[in-house]
Amino acid sequence: MRLSAKHLIKAFVAIPVVTQDAGTLYLVFGISGTEFVVLAVLTFFVIGPERMPEYVRQIKELIKTVRRMAFDARDEFKDTLGDATLNEINWRQYDPRQYDPRVIVREAFAEDDAERAREAKERSEANKPAASNLNRLPRGAYAPYDTEAT
Repeated sequence: MRLSAKHLIKAFVAIPVVTQDAGTLYLVFGISGTEFVVLAVLTFFVIGPERMPEYVRQIKELIKTVRRMAFDARDEFKDTLGDATLNEINWRQYDPRQYDPRVIVREAFAEDDAERAREAKERSEANKPAASNLNRLPRGAYAPYDTEAT
């Protein structure tokens, strides 16, 4: 199975490489420095000095492969961007921390209310009778009555 650079970047971003908690320095997967040294010595005794150079070579090749994939991913990302450089991109607009959901919802409702009011005004203007059709009766006159219609 071939891992793409995207999968490796996600994996390395998700793993905290170095953190510090209450004066103790933790390496990858929460292993402290002394635990790392103990594991290295234990690994040396388990593997033995005869097979150690082979395993060191394999680890070296793994590191080279991971670095090559990371550099290829970076180059592919730059090629995808084209002429725009990373410094020209406004990264601030993609920061989700700047968006307040309450403001977004409030603005959406305000836009909806303004649109609804505009549509209601247009409907009321369209439903008004033309001025030429309005014939007002004089005060006290009766409206015409059609005996056949009732």
